[in-house]
Amino acid sequence: MKKLLAILGMITCMIGLTACGSSKETTSTPVSEEQLIQSCEQTVASMQQIVNLGAEEQYVNDDVIYTGLTGYKSALEDIGDYQGTNGGSVIFNDDEIIININVLGSKHNAVVEIMLNGDASECTSIATNVTYSLGEKMQKAALNTLLGMGTVFVVLILISLIISAFGLISKVQGSKKKPEETKAEKVDNVVAQIMEKEELSDDLELVAVISAAIAAYEGSGSTDGFVVRSIRKANKSKWQNA
Repeated sequence: MKKLLAILGMITCMIGLTACGSSKETTSTPVSEEQLIQSCEQTVASMQQIVNLGAEEQYVNDDVIYTGLTGYKSALEDIGDYQGTNGGSVIFNDDEIIININVLGSKHNAVVEIMLNGDASECTSIATNVTYSLGEKMQKAALNTLLGMGTVFVVLILISLIISAFGLISKVQGSKKKPEETKAEKVDNVVAQIMEKEELSDDLELVAVISAAIAAYEGSGSTDGFVVRSIRKANKSKWQNA
């Protein structure tokens, strides 16, 4: 039974679209606005039947009709219960005809926009636009603004956290380098001690003479009170300036 109803709904929709697509009479006079509105109201009623039956997948090969049906089905969430149509309006342009059909719903009203080519021989687009109140539009705009600003702030916080993490990384790397530097200093100290010992071993006689001279100058007969660790050449320029 459901399959039969789906077929009947499909045939009804195709009849409505065909009637909607009739462009000229035998006398080559344009179709009146009333005829276009009446045909498109039938098309909207057929769309409602097809969506109720869940038979929109049968039109997947026709992009225009399938897109119109899926858009209408999504809009029904805001429209609510379908309560029929209430006329519409027609706009004639050079290369297209736009028919707007008013749809009545339990939650919101809507406008189904059906576009035909210039000679009304083909339907080029079907779209459903829900009619919201000014307060609802302002509410949605405010929510979109808050969402956008919140996203920006979250991104800025993430960037600040990443930048602060760079400082922690540099501190960790610095703490790892300090033990290496102390090891290098220890090596330098050992080398310096070895060099001092080598210098003293080469000038033992000079060390003895200097030690005796220092002991005589201080008036002590022994060199036990001090130790000569290194001997370095003095800067001659300083002595000459003195």
